[in-house]
Amino acid sequence: MTNELQADTTLVVSNLKDTVKLSMPQAPSSLPSALRQHWPEYLMEAAELGIFMIVACLLAAVIDYSASPVRQMIPNDFVRRSIFGVAMGLTAIAMVYSPMGKQSGAHFNPAVTLTFLRLGKVAPWDAVCYIIAQFVGGVSGVMLSAIVLGEIIAHPTVNYVATIPGKDGVFIAFVAEIAITFILMSVVLMVSNTERIAKYTGVFAGALVAMFITFEAPFSGMSMNPARTLASALPGQIWNALWVYFTAPVLGMLLASSVYLSLKGRKRVACAKLHHQNKKRCIFCEYQQRGG
Repeated sequence: MTNELQADTTLVVSNLKDTVKLSMPQAPSSLPSALRQHWPEYLMEAAELGIFMIVACLLAAVIDYSASPVRQMIPNDFVRRSIFGVAMGLTAIAMVYSPMGKQSGAHFNPAVTLTFLRLGKVAPWDAVCYIIAQFVGGVSGVMLSAIVLGEIIAHPTVNYVATIPGKDGVFIAFVAEIAITFILMSVVLMVSNTERIAKYTGVFAGALVAMFITFEAPFSGMSMNPARTLASALPGQIWNALWVYFTAPVLGMLLASSVYLSLKGRKRVACAKLHHQNKKRCIFCEYQQRGG
């Protein structure tokens, strides 16, 4: 009798699990299904990097343009770079905690998306669409800025806010980009998967952006983001060492994820969102619940 009861219980639980799975949204199995189900998140990713690049262009025009009163008031490069860094760090934080960032996860960086894909937290078609959206959003942001700023954006002191190697050369830029992306992703994984401080992941990330612009930018221009670099390179036709910014950020973040997995294990990676303490839908949790 006991064995029969256990068998019945097991069957009921199994049926309940199947029912729950059937009621969940299916993970996108093709590009059309991905676009149909998750197009809002893709547009949000594009908008986030687009806004980030618009802010960067406008700030550079105000702070660094040679004819700007601000540049004349603050002639010291380090001080101006520090101001720029704090402003962009705050912009990154604003994007993470914005309604868009809370829903899309606020990647706005192909290297971030590829890392969470490698960790098994993003559906493959979502990753493809996120990355396309990030590139399109970034380029669109700089092109819109060019319309507003006109010749100012092309001036050598602004230069489409392009990321190019510093005077120490391409190799140093490559190593520097690996280092800062390794640090960024390590911090994101550690903080976002520590329940007590997870809600501050965006603050930690934004603080690192500010620090890296202030102290690392002279070595590589501080990209950390292939889409961010192409956003400047394409409208400005600035192709200096483009391969650095397409490879180093991805390598740095993938290396960070490998180290994290070796220390903590795959089960200690909860989700691909940078801010999960909200009521916005999560396409990444949906994917995990489907057994992705």
